[in-house]
Amino acid sequence: MRIAMIGTGYVGLVSGACFADFGHQVTCVDKDAGKIEALRRGEIPIFEPGLDALVASNVKAKRLDFTTDLTAPVAEADAVFIAVGTPSRRGDGHADLTYVYSAAREIAAALSGFTVVVTKSTVPVGTGDEVERLILEANPSADVVVASNPEFLREGAAIRDFKFPDRIVVGTDDERGRKVLGDVYRPLSLNQAPLMFTARRTAELIKYAANAFLATKITFINEIADLSEKVGADVQQVARGIGLDNRIGSKFLHAGPGFGGSCFPKDTRALVKIAQDHDVQLRIVEAVLGVNDIRKRAMARKVSNAVGGNLRGKTVAVLGLTFKPDTDDMREAPSIPLVTGLLDMGAKVRAHDPVGMEQAKKELPEIEYCADPYECARGADALVIVTEWVQFRALDLARLRAEMAQPVVVDLRNIYRPEDMAAHGFTYESVGRVTT
Repeated sequence: MRIAMIGTGYVGLVSGACFADFGHQVTCVDKDAGKIEALRRGEIPIFEPGLDALVASNVKAKRLDFTTDLTAPVAEADAVFIAVGTPSRRGDGHADLTYVYSAAREIAAALSGFTVVVTKSTVPVGTGDEVERLILEANPSADVVVASNPEFLREGAAIRDFKFPDRIVVGTDDERGRKVLGDVYRPLSLNQAPLMFTARRTAELIKYAANAFLATKITFINEIADLSEKVGADVQQVARGIGLDNRIGSKFLHAGPGFGGSCFPKDTRALVKIAQDHDVQLRIVEAVLGVNDIRKRAMARKVSNAVGGNLRGKTVAVLGLTFKPDTDDMREAPSIPLVTGLLDMGAKVRAHDPVGMEQAKKELPEIEYCADPYECARGADALVIVTEWVQFRALDLARLRAEMAQPVVVDLRNIYRPEDMAAHGFTYESVGRVTT
């Protein structure tokens, strides 16, 4: 199959490289000439484990290439995937579809022969209808089917998620469209991945509903963590106790500083706006957003309380800045409101992240960045673990204590055992557990 992938962001680049690895002929298109030149040189603009090798091997095999001009790739394609950004629109929280609609108009002008145009970007319900209208308005003779094929990739595990998916959702009622996308995903049949065909609007809603539900699980266990601290319970054991119920499941029941990233905050806000536009109130999702926003900021107060209630003039070391491990993504990371809160309280902040510091400097230019955790901890009055990078899971606690001015650790990811921290002389706070 010949595939054109419009957009070389996270979704487009990972999807394009994986499709090429299946054996398809893929051309990734982006207007950013600098990004395309970098990709041709083998430079990957995002951090995703294994992606650099996957891109390199498929470029070498001549199954994957990059261009700024979509004309030829679209004309030759069996399927054209739109994988451009849909950020929250400033001011109202709706998904900004500017890039999607722009891509649709450009695709329309380049279509030749029967083509399936697929929205892979996360888009509000009904976007496929508008994409179809725009294409046919610009090119009334186009022989085109517009389908929805939402992605369910986890940053840090995206390649495995693409190749071993829980499900593949394809939204189209057109038999020709189903056949083309069935052929595109046929290599995954060896893994027995369920290919689920739905109506287009249903597929669009599945994506939002999935992310909102996962965000709800995270927020639920975070509130249970707060209650656990008050009543003397252990939220990790509570999570295990409810997660072993297969109706609930154990995933996304890890208490912490709140969710962030490129999907959950943006998609939950957009889902609320979609519902409001249709006179439906999603009270649970609205509450999830409110609780999560408040929680991120509250983490700074947790640090302040750990050092006696006053951070003015004190140094706080922050380990982990990205919203999760194995990515350099800083979008809506809990570290941003945490650090901002610490600075507002008068603290000096030093930080270390294994791969995210260059991105973090754009969001948090006023703090000091350190080469490793021990340099970060040197002279600190408190150390905060924000992101559960594997590099932070086995720190030399004796060395850490020796570097710090005061042995205060606030572990927002519950990486360490309270008894181990106490044995090394730390004043230790975590989330939803009785600590000392």
